Amino acid sequence: MTERPKVVYFNIEGGLDYEHELLEDWGVADDIELVDAHRPDNSDASFLDAAGDADGVVVEYYRVTRDVMLRMPSLKIVSVQSIGVNNIDIPGATDLGVAVSNTPGFCVDEVALHTVGFIIDLARNITRLDRSVRAGKWDPMDAPMPHRIAGKKVGLVFFGGIPQRMMPMLQALGLEALVYAPTKTAEYVAERGARKVDTLEELLRESDFVSLHTPLSPETTGLIGREQLALMKPTAFLINTARGGVVVERDLVAALRDGTIAGAGIDVIEDEDTEQTELRELENVVITPHSAFLSEESFLAARRMALECLVDRLVRGTAPRYHVNPDLVI
Repeated sequence: MTERPKVVYFNIEGGLDYEHELLEDWGVADDIELVDAHRPDNSDASFLDAAGDADGVVVEYYRVTRDVMLRMPSLKIVSVQSIGVNNIDIPGATDLGVAVSNTPGFCVDEVALHTVGFIIDLARNITRLDRSVRAGKWDPMDAPMPHRIAGKKVGLVFFGGIPQRMMPMLQALGLEALVYAPTKTAEYVAERGARKVDTLEELLRESDFVSLHTPLSPETTGLIGREQLALMKPTAFLINTARGGVVVERDLVAALRDGTIAGAGIDVIEDEDTEQTELRELENVVITPHSAFLSEESFLAARRMALECLVDRLVRGTAPRYHVNPDLVI
């Protein structure tokens, strides 16, 4: 009897009952083994101890490097249970014959709503005044005077599924959307109710809210730093629900402290390994713990999509349906 391919879920929350139900529904429960592995840290030693002999792995935040994959002789697929794959050495995986997959679009609704929530919260001082009341005050003036947002401009940096899903909500609030997206035409953007600008600098100067929607790549790492923040209006807000590394965090902290910009809505930070950030100390910041993606529905969708890719590669012998290294021939 051929040994079943083994898949290790490394430090993934939620257990595997749902995955086993799906395998039963798909008729492949006897064709693949799933192992739920939890370790106290995300070190390479812990990962290899849990998954060194695996045919497939599922990760969220663990960084899978070429060196790690070289020490996994049976590895055929890394299934990332999220959209971003910046934690995977994709060229290295391709060289070693390892497929890499992700879960595109699983949380579009959630992140779009969370981002618009930041806009409303920052504009109306909701969190800031909630903190004030809980501290014992009852003073509606214990925060900067708000302004009506109808007619204000929201600058969307890139224009994928999430900002496009935001468009009906922005329009309902009377907000004008500007878009900086080098790969999108002005006609494409206009058809969806927004106006394309030619440069990031133009968007930063014009916008009252700047919302980041880029992947983390060499081109976008540090995209927003001291020079870019200095272009923004002193009354403007920065919102980041993309990746922490897109913003130079020390520059953002300085800009928030010295009044270069008015405030920020932050769901991602630069160092999510230690979870430490000076942003949590600032009164003009609304911050959430990388939770914009989360709902019961999105959580299950990501789990299903990750498992579909594992079954594609390890049971059916085909390329994963959400393949991110298409240069790999399977």
